[in-house]
Amino acid sequence: MPQKLRRSTEDKVLSGVAEGIAHYLGISPFGVRLLFFVIPGSLLIYFILAFTIPEEGRL
Repeated sequence: MPQKLRRSTEDKVLSGVAEGIAHYLGISPFGVRLLFFVIPGSLLIYFILAFTIPEEGRL
């Protein structure tokens, strides 16, 4: 079964977006958080993803 992108409910700092993306891609959550911090304008993308990506355990 294909893996689906979900926000993390356990290892989250703000809303679990970075942890969910890291788990989906199989990379470090720290690296994803660092990219969101370094890339200009990505904070807006982060908050959009926080409202559009469902949490783990929800459909």
